[in-house]
Amino acid sequence: MSPNQEPIPNSESFPVLSAISGIEHTFLLQVPDLDVKTDRETAMSRLASIQRETLDTLGFVGIPLARAEQIHSNQVARVTGFSEIPAPGADALVTTERGIALGIHVADCAAIYFVDRQLRGIALAHSGRKGTELDIATRTLKALLAATGAKPAEIIAQISPCIRPPHYEVDFAAEIRSQLARAGLKEIHDCQTCTFSNPEKYYSYRRENGRTGRLLAAIAFKP
Repeated sequence: MSPNQEPIPNSESFPVLSAISGIEHTFLLQVPDLDVKTDRETAMSRLASIQRETLDTLGFVGIPLARAEQIHSNQVARVTGFSEIPAPGADALVTTERGIALGIHVADCAAIYFVDRQLRGIALAHSGRKGTELDIATRTLKALLAATGAKPAEIIAQISPCIRPPHYEVDFAAEIRSQLARAGLKEIHDCQTCTFSNPEKYYSYRRENGRTGRLLAAIAFKP
């Protein structure tokens, strides 16, 4: 790669979310030829501008990206305005605001997208083994319902690629689906894709022993 040439990462979307007019969403994949076999901070620094530029090409131009601290908690932050500082202590974000995108980074954990069909609110959660044990998916759903006045039947959930058996001892994606179903959600979608099993597309914390990049889930209302 030449010094002046930046790699363009692949991205994917989910049909059920693409079908909802008024919503932009994406899941950014690994960046070809970018060295991320390093510590998390360095890897994220190398990815930051590339992922931002890619978001701009995908419909997020001019929309700032709100983030969570992501400490494997069950805390949900309500985003009412943009801040450069990730929401402290939070692993999920909820907003009813236009002009703000929600972003979650993952590398084996699941990103869970939530959309109110009436376009009153959106949410995004980070749920790996610990977050799933702490039931962050249900807490995020409840926070979205409280913020919008929606009913569970009006909410769609989409689970991103994440690590799955046999490459991980716990099927936390299945538990997320069960948790949301118990909470009354009727429309729960799971792409069923394993990050560990697809090294050509996804970063995997376990496969790379922690020295890897981060995939980016993002969602926003269309301008």
